Amino acid sequence: MTILLYDLVGRDAARPFSPHCWKAAMALAHKGLDVSTVPTRFLEVPTVEGGVSKLVPVIRDGQKVVADSFAIALYLDEAYPERPTLFSGDGGKAMARFIERWSQLTIHPYVTTAAIMDLHAMQDEANAAYFRQSREQRFGKRLEEVMAARDTGLDAFRASLEPLRSTLAYQPFIGGQSPLFADYIVFGALQWARIASPYRLLDDSDAVAQWLERCLDLHDGLGRKVAAAV
Repeated sequence: MTILLYDLVGRDAARPFSPHCWKAAMALAHKGLDVSTVPTRFLEVPTVEGGVSKLVPVIRDGQKVVADSFAIALYLDEAYPERPTLFSGDGGKAMARFIERWSQLTIHPYVTTAAIMDLHAMQDEANAAYFRQSREQRFGKRLEEVMAARDTGLDAFRASLEPLRSTLAYQPFIGGQSPLFADYIVFGALQWARIASPYRLLDDSDAVAQWLERCLDLHDGLGRKVAAAV
């Protein structure tokens, strides 16, 4: 049975950009499951599956509806244990929780700073108005003021990735010799930036950039099917 994935998009339905939806998409591909995506814009999210969640991703697998990228990954490992694991046991789940917290506290804030005006530009008129109003309320300043800090923050952002950079000196993926859901968590954050904005976060020589390239090649190049922003 084909699984439905409600995937966040802007004006262009072929350019899904949400870091959390990318986690779910990669998890589904890791499991080798048949997926049909449902392009969903910000203002449509409250209508998804009768309002089951304020956020996407949401999946429907037969009669089962699951919201939240981490909950989706847990569900997939439990529902399809015969397929490649996303966590490799309880230790992998605990590690992924740590990576999720690290990514959302370290990577997400800077990507928001760097890409916020590009994300705004990706929306149609109604969704752009929603995006501006909701984000300016959250940050207490105009989007243009948020983005103004990206150049001065770039060096600190790159330095903040040193734990990941150092880990990748020992192994090709966060999960070891092959990726686990922990990889997809960080991939989702950097894929978000890659799709939304042409702003250059990483040098090509950076071990993190090389890891990102490996992730883009996974699952028949799923990540590359959406071109980088130009």
